[in-house]
Amino acid sequence: MVLAIDIGNSNVTLGGFNGDELVFVANISTDTSATKDEYSIKILNVLNLYGIDTKAIKGAVMSSVVPQLNMTVKSAVKFLIGIDTLTVGPGVKTGISIQCDTPSSVGADLICASVAAYFIYEKPALIIDLGTATKMTVVNGKGAFIGTSILPGVAMGLNALSNETAQLPKVSLEAPASVIAKNTVDCIKSGIIYGNASMIDGMIERIKNESGEELSVYITGGYAPVVLPYCKKKMTHDENLVLKGLNIIYKKNS
Repeated sequence: MVLAIDIGNSNVTLGGFNGDELVFVANISTDTSATKDEYSIKILNVLNLYGIDTKAIKGAVMSSVVPQLNMTVKSAVKFLIGIDTLTVGPGVKTGISIQCDTPSSVGADLICASVAAYFIYEKPALIIDLGTATKMTVVNGKGAFIGTSILPGVAMGLNALSNETAQLPKVSLEAPASVIAKNTVDCIKSGIIYGNASMIDGMIERIKNESGEELSVYITGGYAPVVLPYCKKKMTHDENLVLKGLNIIYKKNS
């Protein structure tokens, strides 16, 4: 089994692969103050929850957008399982080229999702990741990562409304019955849900026009199920794109 680890700003996602089969997926909260021992306990608890023996894990691969946690989590895996973790970054084979001004600055999660979209699905591709931030990445027909657009995430926008205003409350992430809402709570829900859906539709159109290629669109990330039902553009939902990309990258480097 290969243990895939995606360290995000909000969650650390763990996935276990037997070949190409994703056996389990679990999320633990990202905590930059947690120690190696604390992450060892968290990872062990996840493995026990899904009935996975640490001896069954023969490899580990990690992507991270939280650099201060990299060594902590790698040390936890080494302590718990006794193996070194491959970290996605410069020098690691991915199978795609990075055509950006500073390739080393491209987020590992974006690379992993792009690898999965390119090698598993149709190409060229537009990958939309609705996580803490909303990211839209294009991989062209030749397997080149040609750029990304980054926007405030769904929850980020929602929190900004309540935190930066005196009278707007925190609300749940669900669509109201009408776009033209008639009370404060539904007004906020309308803007967040329908507004993000419209933004995504509009950006898809702009990106497709600029790319000059017929892009297939894939959407992933924790907030994708919240917004996707209200988007008008056709796209494929795969909640585990990053983990699948990690597994592909591991195989290319092992």
